[in-house]
Amino acid sequence: MTDSAGPPADPDRPAGDTPPGRSQEESGPDDRATDEKAAPDATPAPDGTPAPDAGPEDADDTGTSTSTSTGTEAAQTWADHPKDAVMAARRSHWLRWTALAASFLVLVAAGVGWWMYRKLDGNITPDTSAAAELRAYEEERPEQVVVDAQNILLIGSDSRAGDNREYGRDDGGSERSDTTILLHLAADRKSATAVSVPRDLMVEIPSCRTGDDKETRERFGQFNSAFALGGTACTIRTVERMTGIRIDHHMVVDFNGFKEMVDAVDGVEICLKEPIDDKDARLELPAGRQKLNGEEALGYVRARKTLGNGSDTERIERQQQFLGALVNKMQSNGVLLNPTRLYPVLDAATRSLTTDPGLASLRDLYDLVRSMRDVPTDQVQFLTVPRQPYRQNPNRDELVEPDAGELFEQLREDRPVAVVPADELKDAESVQEREESGKPDGAGSESPTPAPTYSGSSAADNLCEQ
Repeated sequence: MTDSAGPPADPDRPAGDTPPGRSQEESGPDDRATDEKAAPDATPAPDGTPAPDAGPEDADDTGTSTSTSTGTEAAQTWADHPKDAVMAARRSHWLRWTALAASFLVLVAAGVGWWMYRKLDGNITPDTSAAAELRAYEEERPEQVVVDAQNILLIGSDSRAGDNREYGRDDGGSERSDTTILLHLAADRKSATAVSVPRDLMVEIPSCRTGDDKETRERFGQFNSAFALGGTACTIRTVERMTGIRIDHHMVVDFNGFKEMVDAVDGVEICLKEPIDDKDARLELPAGRQKLNGEEALGYVRARKTLGNGSDTERIERQQQFLGALVNKMQSNGVLLNPTRLYPVLDAATRSLTTDPGLASLRDLYDLVRSMRDVPTDQVQFLTVPRQPYRQNPNRDELVEPDAGELFEQLREDRPVAVVPADELKDAESVQEREESGKPDGAGSESPTPAPTYSGSSAADNLCEQ
């Protein structure tokens, strides 16, 4: 009787091997079961094709990868390293918040920049009435000779209206041009020449339209009365008639605007040879080195009765020297190159600034400032039109010819203007007179005429070294 369990197992044969002399087909069902348990993935497919070999790693019932006998490292899940998973999640979270914060800061910066731009742009008051009147008299105005050169008329108003009432009585809004400067910017922007026009200069004033739409008669009178009669347009036309120079732009600034500009650059330093005590100018300063704030600076440039001989001529010279020191301060401290420091200056200037429509936007004003920031301070020159006491009234001035005409021609044609301190000019004139007096008649008549030199100063001059 045959034993259904089959022959006894050979203790020397490894389990699952086919006994010697017996083919694989002859293996019993128990052998196949044993093989299936040892290699469950080796079961043939229904179509008879062999099953693919198992990969290097097999997953157990828990879902955790295990290594095969090949010795390769097992793949790992997030559950194997919970700390790494948390750190990665935190990094991803941090990166998202960093991106959001950066985007927010960009939006805030753009918003602040736009607000600052709109604020400064809105500060400027366009002088549309002057522009309209100048268009009405376009035919009589001089032509522009050098296209890229710029001639800007700077007018300091002595208005006592509004915030300026503390400086005197307001006569129903009337005002005169306390200070008038013709600023010529060379076409190559390598020099700037500021020419002061004395307020007491006797000149031809054209017929102008008044604020109540009336016509004034043409007259010969004091220069600053043109502003009182017909405002900015009348002053511009008076300067153009006197000089033959086309005025491209104009700016009008009042007392408070000047003060705030000085305060915006943290004051300007000057040196005084003698102490000042001027009640009208509200100024009391000791002699020596002084740093003037806006209020003190305004008193200094306005003071006249207690300084020097009390003439407007000396006051103009002080104004020019102070403006030179202001320009030097702005350039040496990098104000014109630093938007953070330039903003307070522009804010102070624009709040009290009235300009022609061509300069009434922040972009136009900034382009003008930017074109001037590379001009060397020693090429920013200040002088006064050649003048002398008026023959019929020594308290007024008149032009000295042909010197004044030559200066206007140089500016009109954008030719360099030579400026030296007054004492140096006197020494040079004395030497020239001695040389000419020692020449025989007719000697040197064929030599070229030297370019005229004018008394003045530059922004590079140090008031404390004079």
